[in-house]
Amino acid sequence: MERLDCDRMFIGVMETGSFTAAAQRLGTSHGQASKLISRLEKELGVQLFRRSTRALTATDVGRAYYDKVRVLLAEYDALNDSVRTTSDSPSGRVRVSAPVTFGTTQLTQPLIDFARRYPGIELDVSFADRVVNVVDEGFDLALRIGKLNDSALMARKLCDIRIIAVASPDYLKQRGTPSHWGELSQHDCIIDTNFRDPFRWPFLQGEQTVQEPVNARLKFSNAEVCLQAACAGLGIARLPAFVAGETLRNKTIVPVLVSYEIPPLGLFALYPPAKYLAHRSRTLIDFLVEAFAGEPEWEKGW
Repeated sequence: MERLDCDRMFIGVMETGSFTAAAQRLGTSHGQASKLISRLEKELGVQLFRRSTRALTATDVGRAYYDKVRVLLAEYDALNDSVRTTSDSPSGRVRVSAPVTFGTTQLTQPLIDFARRYPGIELDVSFADRVVNVVDEGFDLALRIGKLNDSALMARKLCDIRIIAVASPDYLKQRGTPSHWGELSQHDCIIDTNFRDPFRWPFLQGEQTVQEPVNARLKFSNAEVCLQAACAGLGIARLPAFVAGETLRNKTIVPVLVSYEIPPLGLFALYPPAKYLAHRSRTLIDFLVEAFAGEPEWEKGW
């Protein structure tokens, strides 16, 4: 098993760019990381890295070895996992990346239910709004909302996510209710800067999607803060339905420009391609598909 430890550390160093980061990923020390790489180089009889006080650079041989060994090791781990576990008793660690607001408001209960059902699985969940590099950062899967650009990853859709324009009744009473997206220039807008193109709001015109430029005095990198500003009567916000659901039910805010709403975005589980998907990862994905099946709770009652 020492050779596997060496290869895992080598992959970690290649993907993180340093002994320290690789050691942190694998739960060991910088010194142990250096020893494992030296042992691997000695066993292979080649130099895998050029070391200096300023940089750590993979050799041509090191890069070629990485391209092959990472695939072999991923398939070994997945195959070993599929043989050792059964559908009733999957085990091992699953590292997950999820968006902050969706993760804290909608994913928490499903994860708790999953942890109760599968006590042998260790969950390591990171909530972050940035787009993580699933492979390089060592994640087993990532949840993302919207269009998918990373063709190197496999994807499974969990549910639809509506994005809606909303405002408080008090604001609309004072400023009027827009009947067309072209009227947004006459209104105060509240921008969630986490969107990919936050200063251009998409609307459906017939079968075409138009991008309406919007300016705003209020800009926040958090959808829940945008919601609070809209509830306070400070303008029109464009929010995911899972954020606005409760306030829509109690009429603190109301939807606007509904007839121009674009089709829902998708919530996807993304994972690295492999001949054998780790059984624990597949179990979690299947569980989330079931958890988000049917009409979402956040869309009921409004």
